[in-house]
Amino acid sequence: MLNAEQVEELLALVSTLDRAALCQSIHEYHGSFPLDFTSEFLETVDLDRLRHIFVAVCLQCQRMPEIMSEMTT
Repeated sequence: MLNAEQVEELLALVSTLDRAALCQSIHEYHGSFPLDFTSEFLETVDLDRLRHIFVAVCLQCQRMPEIMSEMTT
């Protein structure tokens, strides 16, 4: 389970991602269930909604994205 500090870090990180970085993060995310979004959907959905989807996936899987561990190394 993600602790409160991790959730805050996740929200802060996702809020800074542009569409390209967010789409890449979604494509590369290894969760407990597959993510099957078309490129067309990812390119056309509202950016805030896309951020919300990614945060929801991370919270549901209770797993920080790989980009978080890359930032701390």
